Amino acid sequence: MDLQLVGKTALVTGASMGIGRAIARGLAAEGVQVAAVARRTQLLEELAGEIERRQGPRPLLITQDIMAADAAARLRDAALAGLGHVDILVNCAGGSRPLPLDAPEEKWEEAITLNFTRQRQITHALLPQMIERRWGRIINITGKSEPDRLNAAFSAKAAVHAWAKGLSRDVGKYGITVNSIPPGRIMSEQIRRNYPEDYRKSHAAAEIPAGAYGEPEDLAVLAVFLASPLAHYISGAVIPVDGGLRRYAF
Repeated sequence: MDLQLVGKTALVTGASMGIGRAIARGLAAEGVQVAAVARRTQLLEELAGEIERRQGPRPLLITQDIMAADAAARLRDAALAGLGHVDILVNCAGGSRPLPLDAPEEKWEEAITLNFTRQRQITHALLPQMIERRWGRIINITGKSEPDRLNAAFSAKAAVHAWAKGLSRDVGKYGITVNSIPPGRIMSEQIRRNYPEDYRKSHAAAEIPAGAYGEPEDLAVLAVFLASPLAHYISGAVIPVDGGLRRYAF
């Protein structure tokens, strides 16, 4: 299928590993000029080498910690300087933040900033030029809605879902779509660090109808499709990629 993405541009945060890296590769494979954002320069260089070996356009590499107070403005300026404009924004940077009942306020603020506030700020920094061009795709990689314990990231991701839905209503008239993808158990550094292989196998067998944890590419294929002109009638949606793990019906 021709996704009609050749010549488009994209900014992908959290692009050095896991889901963000797979999305950056997937977009580049479709002819998108990607600006890849992460903190670790060496991993970004490795990503650029992978993309070039696959005959994709070399990505623009932006080393940036999105927790910095001026991260949104810096990313906007760097992306526009390197790409000219940004058609597609993939908000992938984030992280799990389990917290005890007595967690100090700064821990909550850190989690909300990382998992909601920066995504909102980066998006709003890039929206004016999307509105001017009357085309854009905003894709948020979020999280599950079935908390099994207190985790500040769950609250932040729920905020992303609500914000994204409202935003989609306001920007649809400009040809801009806004969608969210909550991953299930997708293999990553964090998954490998926190869950031994024996646990992953037993958990997948008991809880995941697909019978295994997913790979980053399993989610990337949906993100790439949602980024395409073909997905123009999908907006304001929350589409899980979890092998059937979630139990709620809607």
